[in-house]
Amino acid sequence: MSSIRDERGAVAVEFGLVMPLLLMILFIIVEFGYAFNAQISVTHAAREAARTMAITKDWSDAKDAALSSSPSLSPAKLHFPTEPTCVAGAPVEVVLTYSLSGLTSLLPSGVNIKGKAAMQCGG
Repeated sequence: MSSIRDERGAVAVEFGLVMPLLLMILFIIVEFGYAFNAQISVTHAAREAARTMAITKDWSDAKDAALSSSPSLSPAKLHFPTEPTCVAGAPVEVVLTYSLSGLTSLLPSGVNIKGKAAMQCGG
């Protein structure tokens, strides 16, 4: 009976030691998923901008297509480069930069994500 009383608080102490580590791992998984989703969205937006630019040769339409294709991205944080030129038969390349702020304090602020796409301009 006395050996049971000696180990009475051991579970609470072990829980207190392990729980911060498990929470940190969980937050890292969430941050990685958020950053990965943002990377996919920025690449998709760049692909849509390049495709629209290759078809219409209008940069404002390409910007609108990029913004409407990825509604999860904040338009204020998405940086468009200068207007690319679209010559028939040559590829047009669009590189977009997105300033990512993390969900938790584990991700440093001001991380820039780049999305790059190229399409061949039509005639």
